[in-house]
Amino acid sequence: MPKRAVRCWIMGLALLLAAVPALAGAARLPWKGGSNGDTGIRDLAAEAILAYAEPDRATYLDNLAALQLVARRYDDAARSLGELVVLRKAGAQPLDAVGAIRWQVYARARQIEATMHLPFGEAYARAFREVFATLDDVMASQVISSFGSDVEPYGPQPAQLHADYLELLAQRKGSDVALADAVALVKAYQAAEAYAAFRPFTGKLIDEDDRRRYDVWEPRLVSTPDGASVTVLVMLPKHRAAPLPTLLGFTIYANPWWSATELRLTAAHGYAAVVGYSRGKGLSPGLAVPYEHDGVDADAAIEWIATQPWSDGRVGMYGGSYNGFTQWAAAKHRPKALRALMPSVTVAPGIDVPMEGNVSLSFVYPWAPYVAEGKGLDEKHYGDDAHWNDLYRRWYKSGKSYRAIDELEGKPNPVFQRWLDHPSYDGYWRNMIPQGREFAAIDIPVLTTTGYFDGGQIGALHYVREHQRYNPRAEHYLLIGPWDHVGAQRKARPVVDGYAIDPVAKVDISRVLRYQWFDYVFRGGAKPALLGDRINYEVMGANVWKHAPSIDRMAPGKRRLFLVTEDGTAKLRDRPSASTSVLTVDLGNRDDLPVEDAPPATLDNRHALVFTSEPLPAGTELSGLFSGKVDVVTNKRDFDLRITLYEKKASGEYFQLSWYVARASYMEDRSRRHLLVPGKRTTLAFTNGRTTSRLFEPGSRLVAVVSVVKEPGSSINMGTGKDVGMESAADAGEPLRIEWLGSSYFELPVGLVEAPVGGSK
Repeated sequence: MPKRAVRCWIMGLALLLAAVPALAGAARLPWKGGSNGDTGIRDLAAEAILAYAEPDRATYLDNLAALQLVARRYDDAARSLGELVVLRKAGAQPLDAVGAIRWQVYARARQIEATMHLPFGEAYARAFREVFATLDDVMASQVISSFGSDVEPYGPQPAQLHADYLELLAQRKGSDVALADAVALVKAYQAAEAYAAFRPFTGKLIDEDDRRRYDVWEPRLVSTPDGASVTVLVMLPKHRAAPLPTLLGFTIYANPWWSATELRLTAAHGYAAVVGYSRGKGLSPGLAVPYEHDGVDADAAIEWIATQPWSDGRVGMYGGSYNGFTQWAAAKHRPKALRALMPSVTVAPGIDVPMEGNVSLSFVYPWAPYVAEGKGLDEKHYGDDAHWNDLYRRWYKSGKSYRAIDELEGKPNPVFQRWLDHPSYDGYWRNMIPQGREFAAIDIPVLTTTGYFDGGQIGALHYVREHQRYNPRAEHYLLIGPWDHVGAQRKARPVVDGYAIDPVAKVDISRVLRYQWFDYVFRGGAKPALLGDRINYEVMGANVWKHAPSIDRMAPGKRRLFLVTEDGTAKLRDRPSASTSVLTVDLGNRDDLPVEDAPPATLDNRHALVFTSEPLPAGTELSGLFSGKVDVVTNKRDFDLRITLYEKKASGEYFQLSWYVARASYMEDRSRRHLLVPGKRTTLAFTNGRTTSRLFEPGSRLVAVVSVVKEPGSSINMGTGKDVGMESAADAGEPLRIEWLGSSYFELPVGLVEAPVGGSK
């Protein structure tokens, strides 16, 4: 199962080394520096300037400017950056100029420092004011966000950038450097040097620029009907002629830097900007409890906004992941002032977190104290992936019950334990988000975004499908593409899990689409062009957007493939058979830890049977939700099932398409457990909660990996029928045996289509 990202940011050297060239030839440059590289790197930059070439003008200027800055050719760097800014502003995504403007300020500061002989801090302040005086509010807001912060550990950090540079330097061997490696090395040094130089001065300059453009309120408390309080932050356009519609981001992620970034961008677009925190965060007294109070708390913030003199009484909500959940939690009670939503990669508590298909997931274990303990966020401890991965693996090896993770960690985790108390989708979870008729009452415009590579896609689609089910006339749009958890709420990343996304899928969601959407709702603007129908999806491999009235109508056709065994080989075939495919898993054995950090294209066939189809016809497209009915006979009362679909290309490479996870006893009804009868044939029917869209490459086959969930990343079901959280390896008994009958099948949303290239259809 892919590792699921739960943070809403990705920072590090990869963001700063964009467009390092794939340079032709075997040009090598002399290396004259020592192990720290502070002297030799400037000589290397000067040599690289003479040798460097690149056909793409923007890429060339971006890399050339870095070389010139490190070589201390500041006038040349300023000219290169000036041209690059103009070029990128004129492109399809003008905000791509942000990075160049950031370095433009730095280059100008170095020019002033050299010519006027001023201390760098004073020179940088002059350069900052000079450049920012030319920027509109939106561009300024994004350049500011690129600076990051020392107070909050967001954005590129000087120490880490320097460590990244030294790591690259350590990889250099011999007395010379390949040209492409030299450019990468210089860019890493340039980023580290620049951030170390200007970061001490950006905080005060940002505050000064904010005061010039906006009215910024100090955080304040808003009372809730049940006597609690929540923190709100406000930023307003300074020159406003009338009350404004308000855009609200409501979150448990109480981080001042993130909040200011969102407030600034929203106010820059001419809206009243508000960020609210869950109770217990920020100034709010008491302890934070994820999910339980956010609906009431967000509604209180909405009602407070509607009474303010700067508000025109209309509120829209935005944000991804947890911040997407809070929108539906607020809409559950349909506050009058709430007029529009834009949830992204949206969490659905009890459905996709902290369990999926009623299978508890380990990644939420550190997340619970991360958000619940303290008024802010403990980034350092939460971000210690090595520690948490080691904990999960130690738990797995120990064979102890899932509830015993606390014992191994040596610290109670009461929120996690509370979640384990509710293994069914019961009233505890149902009270958090809309149910049934509550969806029918939600009559405001909604735009949902998620991605095929988003581990939490299942939650986002739950809201879409339920809203359409109970309110068929609702103006609710889905936009889905080849994006991960971050890209589907921020800006699409060009490469996801090794897959280079199609050009038409490179969408900027938080900085561009968000404001197109709210301008459409609140200001009578044009509806975003990508929203051609209720469901709008990019077909991977076809470089085209398609549109459908519902998720069920995405598919160009259906194809039923049966799970059969022929000549000892598991296959997907068009007809059922009398064969039986047997899978045996020793649930008590803990000497089979999975390989860490397996490549994305690797087929995960642990504890699994692998069924493979014949080569698919040319032009086969899979779009939509796969479903199925599997007939099984097992010796246990329960088991946890995973079905993963892959495209196996003619080259032998695998491309993961989608996956489904569920506890067998809950597949009929996630709210009630129906245990299996050992030795008796049982039919398990399902419809996946994740969709995808892919035009298969010629000669590809479909591969279905049918497996039992047994890994450190989730609870392990021993099949006794008892509370899985209380089961240990000692309860395993004899190995789990599952007979998959040849009448089992998957219903696949596939068909033969033309293969259009580019645009929308």
